[in-house]
Amino acid sequence: MEMVHGFNQPKNGNKIKSFHGGPRIPLNSDTVLVVKIPDVQILRIMSRSLFLAMSLLTLPFLGSILKGLSSSSSSSSFSHSSVHPEFDPEPPSINGVLLNFLLHDLADEGLLRKDDKALVITPPNGFVDVIPFNNEVEVVLGSDLERKISIPNESYAFVFVSTSEDAEFVDRILKSDGIVALPLGTNPSNAFKEKPNYRIVYLRTYSSIIVALKKTGTESSSKRKLCQLETGAKKVVLNGLEEVFLEPPKKSLVKSNKYLKKIKYLPNLMGNSLEGYKKRFFIGVGLPQENKVTIEWFKKNYPKSQHFEIHNLEVQPKDQSLPQTDVSDWLTKHVKKEQDFVVMKAEAEVVEEMIKKRTICIVDELFLECKNEWWKSGRRKKNNLRAYWECLALYGRLRDEGVAVHQWWG
Repeated sequence: MEMVHGFNQPKNGNKIKSFHGGPRIPLNSDTVLVVKIPDVQILRIMSRSLFLAMSLLTLPFLGSILKGLSSSSSSSSFSHSSVHPEFDPEPPSINGVLLNFLLHDLADEGLLRKDDKALVITPPNGFVDVIPFNNEVEVVLGSDLERKISIPNESYAFVFVSTSEDAEFVDRILKSDGIVALPLGTNPSNAFKEKPNYRIVYLRTYSSIIVALKKTGTESSSKRKLCQLETGAKKVVLNGLEEVFLEPPKKSLVKSNKYLKKIKYLPNLMGNSLEGYKKRFFIGVGLPQENKVTIEWFKKNYPKSQHFEIHNLEVQPKDQSLPQTDVSDWLTKHVKKEQDFVVMKAEAEVVEEMIKKRTICIVDELFLECKNEWWKSGRRKKNNLRAYWECLALYGRLRDEGVAVHQWWG
C-alpha cells in the first residue's frame, strides 16, 4: 500500500483502527489508502474459469430442460393454430351429461344445426348414463373397426371423438365445412397430425378443455386408397372378399351365376357410393378381342351408382414385334392417385411389372387373370404356362400390398 498526500485535514482527530495489528491511519490525515488491483489478464482468466465452472454445474439441469422442450415441440397438431388439440389415451371424464351440454352449446353457437347428420365415436364402455342430444346423433364404438370401415366418405356434418382416433378416418367421413370436436389431451404422442384444411372455431373449458375445428376443404394428400389404410382397417376390408380357389375350379362353376353372385365388390364392402372421387376408371388390359368381352362383363355386373370412364389398353403377345403398352406409364399420366377410383382387369405379367414399378397402389380393385397350366381346359397341360401355386402366390402378394383382388377366369 502507498500513502497519497493532497487532502486537507479535518479538524477532528478521529482515527480508524488497522486490521491484523497493522498501523493506525488517522482520518484527519492528508493520506488515503490505495489498493492495487491485480493485472487485467489475471482478472480475465479468473472470470472465464468461474464461468466454465458454473456451466459445468448447470449442464445436467440444462439437458433436462432441453429434453422437455424437444418432446413437447415434436408433437404435431390438427391445425396450424397455436392451440394444439391432441387426444389423451384416457380422456378426462367425458360422459353423456357433458356431451349433451356440449352439443347444445355448439348448436347455440351456430356450429351444429338441427338437421346436420352427426356422429359420436365413444370409448369402449360407451355413454351409458345419458343418450346425448335427444337421440338425434348416431353413436359408434371407437373399437368397432368393421362399422367404421363401412361408413361412407364425407357422410357427416359433425363428428365428436372422445378417444385417440385416427385423424385420417375423421377426415374421410367428415364433409367440407363440417365440424370435428375433441377433448384436449396431455400426451403429445397421441396428437392429431397437422392438417392445413382445418381451423379452430370453438374452445371451451368444462371438466376438460374441448376444441372444435372446421374442415375448410378436402386435403389433397388424404389417404383414400385401400393400400394406404392402417393394417387393421385394411385387413377388415380384404377379409370381406370372396374366398380364393386353392385348386383350379371347373369351368362350369366359374361361369355360373351362383359364382358371380359370390363376388364381393369393393364399393359394397366399404359402403362407398364412390361419389367423393373426382373420376372413376375401368381399365381393361389385354388383347383387343379379350378386352371387348371384359368391358361387356363390367357393364353388366359391376355395381355402378356413378359414371365410369372405360379405357381399353391393348397389350400384344411378347412374341410379336409390335410396341408394348406401358400400363404403369399410362396410369401415372392419366390417373390422379388420391382423387380417382380405379378398377382394372389385367394379366399376371402386367401386374408383376406394376408391382416392380410401384404403381400397383394406383389400382383400387383388380381382376387378376393368371393363365396357368390348367387354364380353361380344366385339365393339366404340359406347356410353358405358370403352375397354379404361382398364381396363388401372386394373389397373396397383391392382398399384402392392399389391393382388393379377385380371380379372373375369362
